[in-house]
Amino acid sequence: MSIIVKNKDTLIFDDFIFRCCVGKNGFSKNKTEGDKRTPVGKFKLNCLYYRADRKKKPLTKLKLKIIKKQMGWCDDINSKKYYNKLIKTNLNLKHEKLFRKDYKYDLFVPIKYNWNKTIPRKGSAIFIHLTKNYKPTAGCIGLSEKDFLILIKLINKNTNIKIL
Repeated sequence: MSIIVKNKDTLIFDDFIFRCCVGKNGFSKNKTEGDKRTPVGKFKLNCLYYRADRKKKPLTKLKLKIIKKQMGWCDDINSKKYYNKLIKTNLNLKHEKLFRKDYKYDLFVPIKYNWNKTIPRKGSAIFIHLTKNYKPTAGCIGLSEKDFLILIKLINKNTNIKIL
């Protein structure tokens, strides 16, 4: 089964229809770093990352990873080796902090966009993460925590996401 992102505010899985938010500038078949667009296509999902200091262990069939203080996601277009990968923040690379002061990354699932043969500048750190207000994202897909927790109970490592 696939998660379907039907439009800028609707995510569907099986019989469930969830409200969501996407990139501020909509969707793109030609995503680039910083364009605030959500990439179009069919992608696999990675594991579930969560803040164990804020959340109890979530119920899911996905592999779990606890977010630690030194974790980041490289969005440095000059780093072919680390671009769009989990890194330690002590590396001298531009990155997104995963251990954030706000709640957005308390729970998140990386979407395997620009993943295996990573191309710098093509976009990085595309996640399904939390939102409280459904304001547009920088390219990710945001869900309320209640809906996120329902979704992660339903999906597994073989679930894809189709962004239309």
